[in-house]
Amino acid sequence: MAFFVLSGRVELKTIKKMRQAKLGGFAKARHTIGLSRSSPTGFEKNLHPLGSIFPKNLVNPPPPTFIKAFSFLFFPFFFSLLKMSVRSVASKILMAHYMKSFRIKTHRLESSYQQPHFFILNKGLNSGKPLNQSCPNCFVCLTDNQADRDFLFWLCFGLWRSKSFHFYLKGSVIPFITIDEIRKIIKENEIKASTKEQAFEKSIQALKLLDVNEQKIKLTLKMIDTARQSIFHNLMKESGTG
Repeated sequence: MAFFVLSGRVELKTIKKMRQAKLGGFAKARHTIGLSRSSPTGFEKNLHPLGSIFPKNLVNPPPPTFIKAFSFLFFPFFFSLLKMSVRSVASKILMAHYMKSFRIKTHRLESSYQQPHFFILNKGLNSGKPLNQSCPNCFVCLTDNQADRDFLFWLCFGLWRSKSFHFYLKGSVIPFITIDEIRKIIKENEIKASTKEQAFEKSIQALKLLDVNEQKIKLTLKMIDTARQSIFHNLMKESGTG
């Protein structure tokens, strides 16, 4: 009887140990299998604890040092772009304000014009010279008012005197300038002159004064040449050889 009781106790202990071993195995297996979900190591270490699909470094705000560095680099670049855009818009408004309205076309001898205009020589070494009277080889510049006409006339005069048109001359025998080049040069220099109106006016007044003096000198030289011819002619007449 005592033997059966002892053997029953041994069996119960054996069963308990087997159950404990089985439960311990399940717990160990569960711990091993669930490591990627509960362990703070691996890729899931960076996942947000509230279950977000994004990593912590994308959900949590960046540290203050990063924000300061980003602000230090981004805002100067942003404001530089803003300044450039503002300057671009301002320059376009300024150009639209100062640009003169004019039209250049090839002059035909039978044509006449009612609006303010002047002519521009287009052949020879004096190509680009503004003229009050037409000639066979010239363009005509038409403007909306007399003020724009005078402005563009003296602008062309200054460009011609400074030999600014020489670079654009074409042709080996008889040099000439194209109408597209004339338009381009006048438009580019018109904006520059309009933005410095006072300096331009002073330069034009100086050119006008020099031109007047040049005409006086030419007239004086012509009178001198006429007097020289007259003196020699009278000399030959008195000697009986005239």
